[in-house]
Amino acid sequence: MNQLKKEITLLSGIGQLSTTLLGTGLFMIPAIAAGIAGEFSLWAWLFLFVAICPIALTFAQLGKRYPNAGGTAYFVRKAFDKRLERSVAWLFVSVIPVGVPAAVALAAGFLQQLLPEPINGSLTAQLLTVALLVGVNLMGAKSSGQLQTLIAISIFLLVGAFLWKGDVGVTDLTMPTISEESLWPIGTALGVMFWCFVGIEAFAHMGEEFKNPERDFPIAIIAGCFVAGATYWAMSVVILKFGAYGTPQFDSASIPWLSENLFGPNFKMLISVIGFSACFASVNLYTQSLSRMVWAQARENKPEGKMAQVSSRGVPQNATLSVGGVLAASCIIGYWSGLDLEFFLKLANSVFVLVYLMAMLAALKLLQGAARWLAGIALALCVIVFVCLGWSMLYALGVFGLLMFQGKKDTTKAAI
Repeated sequence: MNQLKKEITLLSGIGQLSTTLLGTGLFMIPAIAAGIAGEFSLWAWLFLFVAICPIALTFAQLGKRYPNAGGTAYFVRKAFDKRLERSVAWLFVSVIPVGVPAAVALAAGFLQQLLPEPINGSLTAQLLTVALLVGVNLMGAKSSGQLQTLIAISIFLLVGAFLWKGDVGVTDLTMPTISEESLWPIGTALGVMFWCFVGIEAFAHMGEEFKNPERDFPIAIIAGCFVAGATYWAMSVVILKFGAYGTPQFDSASIPWLSENLFGPNFKMLISVIGFSACFASVNLYTQSLSRMVWAQARENKPEGKMAQVSSRGVPQNATLSVGGVLAASCIIGYWSGLDLEFFLKLANSVFVLVYLMAMLAALKLLQGAARWLAGIALALCVIVFVCLGWSMLYALGVFGLLMFQGKKDTTKAAI
């Protein structure tokens, strides 16, 4: 049995993507963006959503036409060749030791508040988070999707409660007048806010597991992006009204601060639950996509190997356990080394943007008509963002260069 089960519905797909895009970003980015651009951050959110639409629509067209667990790597193979496919696949997997453990640590920070004192240490919370990730993934895409849909609903209810209790009115929703002086802070804020929509490329790996990928996959991507964008914008309105921004304290604690001021200290526990759930949902989709990337490569290159096998639930069990093991080891190394999580996140972002860029290149060759023009616009946007990353883009370029060099050596040996 080497096929994944088609269990993802439209509703669960929207829930998975929207919670992935919100993830840790909802608890940090609106306050950081408000600190950079003030009330003009509301315009920045709208500009960002307009900018992300070509990328999201291009992924939607690719996933509709080529639903496969290989995601971007499969798109690249269809457009170019298998050597480039392998390089892109392992480039995406290279995010495991630098990006995912950092996200796990952020999720574990909320989990610590919920654990009893003997086991509420940072490393214990991280390893418990990894164990939960593996457990949820082994249950199958259907169960995982249902869980993330519930998490999405809880996030929306939380933001709705803030809007209601904060007495947000028409005047609070009025957009400020843009001036020439406001353009620079809006652009600076966009550079930070772009990462709220990193996650679409991971969702591309789930296309093969949709019950009706041609109809539901593109709708799930567009609807998920819209829901996430609207939630970020609404949260920014509340943060701006109450001035919960402008200091390092608010960069990661704006929502807990608002909840305490609007609902009292007893609301703190609920915030910790929702905060952990949101972060968990974000990391969960990446764990799913990474395990499916490993499985897809094994299915292609060693179809009889253990990594290419799936469980009775239609889950790539061995690939999932392997990804979980690497995650656990990375968390332990990161904890004992005391290395800066922000540093690792920047390295991970360079990988994500390069993967986006390669997907858009593939789309230029695979798509036709208006979809191809849209892919060209998306490619230009990805190039601009990649250049703006500065020094951190060297990590992705270095890893990709090594993978291409190794792939060339393997091809040469095979020819001999």
